[in-house]
Amino acid sequence: MQVCEFIQKEDQGFRCELCPHKCLLETGATGICGVRQNIGGEVVSLNYGKITALAMDPIEKKPLYHYYPGTRILSVGSTGCNFHCDFCQNWTVARGKVPSVDVTPWDLISKAQRKDNIGIAFTYAEPLMWYEFLRETMPKVQEKGLKTVLVTNGYINSKPLQKILPNLNAVNLDIKFFARGSYRRYCGGDLKQILNNALEFKKNGHLEITTLIIPDINDSPEEIDRLVSWIKENLGSDTPFHLSRYYPAYRFNTPPPSIETLIDLYYLARESLDYVYLGNIREAEFQHTYCPRCNHLLIKRGFGVQIRIEEGNTCPECGQLIHIIK
Repeated sequence: MQVCEFIQKEDQGFRCELCPHKCLLETGATGICGVRQNIGGEVVSLNYGKITALAMDPIEKKPLYHYYPGTRILSVGSTGCNFHCDFCQNWTVARGKVPSVDVTPWDLISKAQRKDNIGIAFTYAEPLMWYEFLRETMPKVQEKGLKTVLVTNGYINSKPLQKILPNLNAVNLDIKFFARGSYRRYCGGDLKQILNNALEFKKNGHLEITTLIIPDINDSPEEIDRLVSWIKENLGSDTPFHLSRYYPAYRFNTPPPSIETLIDLYYLARESLDYVYLGNIREAEFQHTYCPRCNHLLIKRGFGVQIRIEEGNTCPECGQLIHIIK
């Protein structure tokens, strides 16, 4: 266990100021995240140095399609999440239903130092709730010439976020809904804070956005149109956008959206954004990268990744500059 940062003493206990929930932790109490607890007069991180999942993955699995495509990255995660989504696709990890293993930052770095691996992705549950371990590990990862990646819900306060941004290379941000009421009802979060943090992620590194499409909750063309319009106006039309197919999980038994619904939303999003993808489906053509000007096939994904982009990151057909890091 490690003493937590961003804690304020109050008469009834401690106020955690890591995320916007600002949980009041009386003696013995644990925050909404499940991993920050008031023990013996101080707030400690219960998941510090503990991992519940580890795998060497294609970078595309994060998903990051425009950040070193075709490479691999070490994916690691711990327990804990400050959202309680009934449709959580990773609930066994987030809610601590799997065993953990103790590690040090150097243990992870040694596993990541393979010639076909670009770095470490902190993922699976909510890595921002692994905050103290991230703060220690991320600078060490970069010192070794490796990249740091977050796959996150983005629900963190501004001050702690600013502390990790200098040691962060790329982010896949999960924007679950584009309706404040849906965030409050299904996650207990606030959309405004997540959008503010999206701006910070974009300003400080590579950013891609993912939205899990859930029938009758966030699958309307109107909501997706509002979301992609916001992305275009605030993050830029070159920000990659992933529409991922929901499947029944945890406490949600709603059937997944139809492929036709996803394809309709894909073409709707492409009216505003240069790079749109569909995830959790078999139809490979919706996972390829096409030139936003001439629609020439640039990156083919499926069994391996074939990159057909010229030096200088330009389209070989029309010369259009392609927003990609490789």
